[in-house]
Amino acid sequence: MKKKTDHEVSRGNVFEDLDVSSAEEALTKAELASRIAGIIARRKLTQAAAGEILGVDQPKVSALLRGRLADFSTDRLLKFITRLGQDVDIVIRAKRSARGWGRLHVVAA
Repeated sequence: MKKKTDHEVSRGNVFEDLDVSSAEEALTKAELASRIAGIIARRKLTQAAAGEILGVDQPKVSALLRGRLADFSTDRLLKFITRLGQDVDIVIRAKRSARGWGRLHVVAA
């Protein structure tokens, strides 16, 4: 006999699902950190070498790569991306749904 598993359907943001305060900001920072980690991995940079490029020490790079993002603002993560040779475009448009607030979304080209 199969055991029934209880589950909830995600709202689309794991941080919102977990009732994290500032869930949208947490998701944005996680998406940016993921892009940074991908660039570092593709370029086969050591944490020390990445730190040189980003202007931080190796322990900060380690924290970033491990998802410990409390010490990193969204602005700082965007600066890291540009220091890694990437362009960042910010597009503002009318929201698509009837929700009260707009949303912030990270998309890689």
